[in-house]
Amino acid sequence: MVELKPGARFQSTVCATEVIVVKGAGEADLTCGGAPMVAAGVADKRGEPAGDAAAGTLLGKRYTDADGYVQLLAPKAGDGSVALRGSPLDVAQ
Repeated sequence: MVELKPGARFQSTVCATEVIVVKGAGEADLTCGGAPMVAAGVADKRGEPAGDAAAGTLLGKRYTDADGYVQLLAPKAGDGSVALRGSPLDVAQ
């Protein structure tokens, strides 16, 4: 679990993906590639994204949950898919 707040940065532990919280607050189960995300700069990449969570994250795109409560910006792309509480986030339109 990570603490979401605007400006917070998180990184994947299984690919190069990094995200910045644009919108949302509170404790959240944020994953990338099926593995928990951690504060940026805290961990090194270990392993590979899970097969069902390897659709990738696109550089410069914003990702949001179905309710529009959380929005993340991806300043670094990667092979893993970003998810919140087990549900994949979609590219914001």
